[in-house]
Parts: sequence; structure tokens; C-alpha cells
Amino acid sequence: MPASRPPSAVTKPALAQVAGTASFSKFMHVLQLVADSTEPLNVAALMRASGYPRPTVHRIVAALLAERLLVENTRSASLALGPRLIQLASRSWGRSELRLAAVDELKRLRDITGETVHLAVPNGTTMVYIEKLESPSAVRMASRIGTSVSLHSTAVGKAYMAALDAATLNPLLENLPMPRYTPSTVTELADLQAQLRVTRERGWSVDSEENEAGIFCFGAAILGSRGVPVAAISVSTLIFRQKDNPEQAYVAPLLEACRAISARIAETPELSAADIL
Repeated sequence: MPASRPPSAVTKPALAQVAGTASFSKFMHVLQLVADSTEPLNVAALMRASGYPRPTVHRIVAALLAERLLVENTRSASLALGPRLIQLASRSWGRSELRLAAVDELKRLRDITGETVHLAVPNGTTMVYIEKLESPSAVRMASRIGTSVSLHSTAVGKAYMAALDAATLNPLLENLPMPRYTPSTVTELADLQAQLRVTRERGWSVDSEENEAGIFCFGAAILGSRGVPVAAISVSTLIFRQKDNPEQAYVAPLLEACRAISARIAETPELSAADIL
């Protein structure tokens, strides 16, 4: 995980005393439920998922609709993320200091490999994509900016974990969810640890159809101050079109991009810590 952050001026006990904190948390919980759901949710489904009473859910949904953070399908009454939330997210991603420091190298990597490139940052037991550059190929991948992906099944996740020191990695592995996504997904801790050892030794990771069938990814970490990993990059290709010499075609330019971005981060103090979004 990233280096520990200095204690905030607002501690958790103090935060709990701030007026409106509980209500705000409920609003955020409802938004997260809508964002994470694989199927459309209506008010009744939100009641069941959140555990909140009907009046509370109605009040929250009405407020979120009024602020355009949610939109409602008038025929099905299902809810989706609204345009204002998407605008805010787009501005956040567009202004990400890490993304700005990396974007030129990411474009170069995409152009050299001809494949889709992802930039991801750690978020607890997941990685979150903050940039995606599509392959010029007509076949596109389903991932999108803002998607959370598992650490154990992705090249970005394994590259990030392999770059952590043992004191940080071991507690993370103890509580790491390891669901199966494909027949190739590693779900045993010993197998994951073996993969991380190989990744650490050679400096790059792979996802061999472990997160999505038909997709093969190569990953490497971006390092901040004192060699602490702050992000990871992956190059993703379809199995059927993978080039004959993948280390030359994908891994070499990937490692060069990570080195260049890490060097740029090291030269910029505000980018050298984990708090760079």
C-alpha cells in the first residue's frame, strides 16, 4: 500500500461530530449502490440494498435527482448516475496530477504497442483506472475510467503488490478478497505469492486471462519517493492477436514508460508521495 499519510487535522472522532456527516454518508452510500450495481436499481431495490427506510431513500433520491447526480428512467423508474456527477468525475480525472505527469508516456506506449493502455492507482484492496487509452484496433475492451479491479487478478494489481515492502504487503494479503472471475483466476494465496515473487524478480507482471477471458495483460509499477509504488500501468492485448515476441513488443516499452514516469515524479516533490490524485 502507499506510504502512510500524516495524521489529518480532522480526526475521525471530530469528523463524526460535524453536523450533517451521517446524512452525507447515506447520500454517498446510495450513490455508490447505483454506481456499483450491474442491474438498474429503483427505489424499492435501493431500500433493500441500503437497509434504509422508504422515506429516507425517497428523500435521498429526490435530492440527488434535483442536483442531477442521479437520473431516472421515466418508463422503468430505474436510476443511473447523472450528468453532473460524470462532469465532476471527468474534471477530477482530467486534473489528476499523476495522470498529467504520465499522459505523454502513456500515449507513446499505446502507439508503440498498438494496444490498450491503462493507468491505475491503489484504493484499499482494489486498483482504480484513472486513464485508459484505447488500441487503434477495431476491437475495444469493456474497461473504463473509474472502474475498480481486483489486485489478485490483474496485471496492475500484481505489479503494485510486488513493489510493496513486506511490512506493507503481508497485512494486505491477509485480508485480500480473491474471487474467481475466469477458470484461470488465481484464488489461492500461496499461488498468488508465487506470482508476486516472479513479478518482483523480473520487474513486470502478467494477467493471463485471469480477469477477463481472451485478454492478456502485462503490468509494471510506477514508483514514488523511496521506491514506494504509487500506481501501475498495463498493456492489454487480445490473446488471438498477441505478437510473437511479447517481451520485446510489450514489456520493454512498458518498463521504459514506467521508468520515465517514475523519474518525472521523483523530480516533483508533490508527486513523490502517494497523495497525488
